[in-house]
Amino acid sequence: MSQVTPNSDSSSQENNMSFSTLPLKPELLDNLKTMGYDSMTPIQAQSLPAILNGEDVIGQGKTGSGKTAAFGLGLLNKLNVKRFRIQSLVLCPTRELADQVAKEIRTLARGIHNIKVLTLCGGVPMGPQIGSLEHGAHIIVGTPGRIIDHLSRERLSLEEVNTLVLDEADRMLEMGFLPDLDYIMAEMPRERQTLLFSATFPKQIQKIAEEIMYEPVMVKVTSTHDSSSIEQHFYQIDSNKERQKALRLLLLQHRPESAVVFCNTKRETKDVAATLANDGFSVVALHGDLEQRDRDITLMQFANKSASVMVATDVAARGLDIEALDMVINYEFAFDTEVHIHRIGRTGRAGSKGAAFTFYTYDDDYKIKLLEEYLERDIVSEGLPPENLLDTFPTQPKMVTLQIDGGKKHKLRPGDILGALTGEDGIQGSEVGKIKITEFRSYVAVDRKAAKRALHKITNGKLKGRTYRAWEMR
Repeated sequence: MSQVTPNSDSSSQENNMSFSTLPLKPELLDNLKTMGYDSMTPIQAQSLPAILNGEDVIGQGKTGSGKTAAFGLGLLNKLNVKRFRIQSLVLCPTRELADQVAKEIRTLARGIHNIKVLTLCGGVPMGPQIGSLEHGAHIIVGTPGRIIDHLSRERLSLEEVNTLVLDEADRMLEMGFLPDLDYIMAEMPRERQTLLFSATFPKQIQKIAEEIMYEPVMVKVTSTHDSSSIEQHFYQIDSNKERQKALRLLLLQHRPESAVVFCNTKRETKDVAATLANDGFSVVALHGDLEQRDRDITLMQFANKSASVMVATDVAARGLDIEALDMVINYEFAFDTEVHIHRIGRTGRAGSKGAAFTFYTYDDDYKIKLLEEYLERDIVSEGLPPENLLDTFPTQPKMVTLQIDGGKKHKLRPGDILGALTGEDGIQGSEVGKIKITEFRSYVAVDRKAAKRALHKITNGKLKGRTYRAWEMR
């Protein structure tokens, strides 16, 4: 396994960061310019030359590192559009990640005509996917379970796949997808290019790489953000009761618009979320026991700013692209240093400042020492905010979510909902947030101060000529 290391010459490295130095199709380069992509991220600069050369590549990088564009450009550059067969398969652990990946590949492919990218994931009706498969595709992005569903019913053929991408491979192993991966890989040619991307690199990943890859190039990017943009604070906690109080104090002092609280287990996640809700906080929980529909609603409420706090396990939160996160709280110390860095890397993105707060106990002494080595500084416990904050009330989110009893099946579009809300005697367009439409339901975030008027407009007005029920989600 060969290793790629960054160029130490800063001037030559800067020159080598331009996409124009790569042997990409002209239409891909032109599209990158229109997208404003001039320079490559570190993981792109280190992996793309090998990917475009047809080599197997292992890329280790966090969410937001630019890995999707790296493998997306590689498979698009190789694609033969005139051959209407499935040539590339991208496997993702969750539907959310698969949707993100497919969307980005379609955006990267805008300069190439007639490319079809198809998403095959569980948690959605099978019928439309069957219809789409009958019309063919060039690139499939999907989750292992649904891919196997189609393979076992002979609706999907992988016989001409020349590029396989395993995205968030460590997460797929954590979710128990190894037998599924074995099944899928047995259905495709052995002679193919395999690209494996992972946030961490446990021994099981290395074992799989040895079995399914040929002399892979190893690319590792340790950080995707400027660590100086994240302020880290540490608090030594003696008991679980003190941990709960410390969490409340930090949330009451900083009053974040969006904060993620990380726990190590599903049970702890549920307990912490329930306690915060009982204390009046606007909170949602994200863990592995959630059904897909409940998971989608949880993520939507957090993303559209109608819930301020999300309590989550690491496994549930992997692969999620959460924007503008004010703070991360490690309710429990992460199992290892890499996971800790991955957690806090969700705040302080895109040049903004972020804050990370970590609780630890005497039992975490060994993990603290490892983190001190990584950070190259001593970790000192700080004092918690004053306890009189416990007498104050939590701030409510700026937005609330309205659920409408109609969706795509009723031909509703975001413009219909926006028009209904902002029509005569309606609310201002600036008071309307994100709109999400599913098969049978629609969801719209509105400013809390305008929620009653917005609800009245929907329930007493008409959408597409008919009346729909609507209510405020709690």
